[in-house]
Amino acid sequence: MANPSPGYSIQLRAEVSAHVTATGELVAAVTEAGAVVTAVDVSESRHDRIMVDITCNTASASHATEIAEALSRREGVVVHEVDDRTFRMHVGGKLSVNPKSPLRNRDDLSRAYTPGVARVCQAIAADPRDARRYTVKGNTIAVVTDGSAVLGLGNIGAAASIPVMEGKAALFKQFADVDAWPVALDTQDTEEIIRTVKALAPVYGGINLEDIAAPRCFEIERRLREELDIPVFHDDQHGTAIVTLAALMNALKITGPSLADARIVLSGVGAAGSAIIQLLQAEGARHIVAAGRSGIIHRGQAHTDEHRRWIAQNTNPEQRTGSLADALVGADVFIGVSAPDLIGEAELASMAENAIVFAMANPDPEVDPLLAARYAAVVATGRSDFPNQINNVLAFPGFFRGLLDAHASDIVPEMLVAAARAIASAVRDDELNASYIIPSVFDPTVARGVADAVALAAERARLDATEQDVLDIEGAVVA
Repeated sequence: MANPSPGYSIQLRAEVSAHVTATGELVAAVTEAGAVVTAVDVSESRHDRIMVDITCNTASASHATEIAEALSRREGVVVHEVDDRTFRMHVGGKLSVNPKSPLRNRDDLSRAYTPGVARVCQAIAADPRDARRYTVKGNTIAVVTDGSAVLGLGNIGAAASIPVMEGKAALFKQFADVDAWPVALDTQDTEEIIRTVKALAPVYGGINLEDIAAPRCFEIERRLREELDIPVFHDDQHGTAIVTLAALMNALKITGPSLADARIVLSGVGAAGSAIIQLLQAEGARHIVAAGRSGIIHRGQAHTDEHRRWIAQNTNPEQRTGSLADALVGADVFIGVSAPDLIGEAELASMAENAIVFAMANPDPEVDPLLAARYAAVVATGRSDFPNQINNVLAFPGFFRGLLDAHASDIVPEMLVAAARAIASAVRDDELNASYIIPSVFDPTVARGVADAVALAAERARLDATEQDVLDIEGAVVA
């Protein structure tokens, strides 16, 4: 059985005889059934009976049912309610809209709406750039999905994806004060998605693409970047790449090799894998071997997918062939963004001394982290119940905060690298160790640090573009 988790937290309401050991006996029964008790409250008391609310973490939905049944079987205990706390959190959705300025009287109404609002509309019509200043556009992004590749769940469709997108929007607000809204599109047609996002773009200062299946996600992002004047960011690609690079920067400080010298094996050549390869190379990595379902990617293969063709042409400099296990022999780093249980003890033992293992498949990683820790010097996962969680929430809130602050219209690789460096630097040298290579998602300095770094990179990109425009004009005049 998996370990109990807050994701399966329940609250049981049990009625029992009022005696001095009543609550202790209930807690003992729940604990014996494998749950972890986090709170106990007496919600109602009479002379002979008490009502006790027990909050506990369980391992699964079926385990929660087992806990309730175990209590019910005890003599004198009546279980009245079993409340799934995760579902309770989602009742009515996790988001709401609140006006920034209270509408207390006719004076307020006249300025917020008619007739005063017409003056602001006319100002924006005269200069559309004013929309960033006078509307939600300046601080709002759209979290856009078609529900085709929801993490750990697959193609569940638009409606079923909304709770994930709401959660994403809540994280934007919580960590970087960015207003975000879920936009779940009831289509999985590439052209229709592009047209729809372009049509709704005027109200947003940026687009966060989320959980769109590869390879369609590549084309959607490319086209929207070309055709919109606001930044478009596919978090499954670039957010994952940013946090992976940050974690690897710090892990290599512990194990020794430089990024340029490290022999890196990556499992998974979808959206995240492709972006990780590109960002690692932008920061200087030279020895990357990528593996998909059929084994090592190399130039001798015929790939219909242009992104796999790019990987074949730009990785695996020694043109190695074979399986993932073959690739891992002598490797310094394993990065997994693929599927559960792909490697075991033999593969771990074949890696270089002081190896690094990032097993990031969710919810079940490519290798048991406890097993990996017996062989590797540093182990990280995508899970919150092990050290070194590589979590995109370290990147995307601050990244968009920086884009919005800088009024950026595009994203360049230098911004991604700047974000990774900012995350890595949030772990001070005196804090760095094998169990702490990446800051906590609740570290209040991370989002601001990422935002500042991204805004500075955006300003540098703007200055570089201006200088290039000047050079182009001067060249044209001379010609």
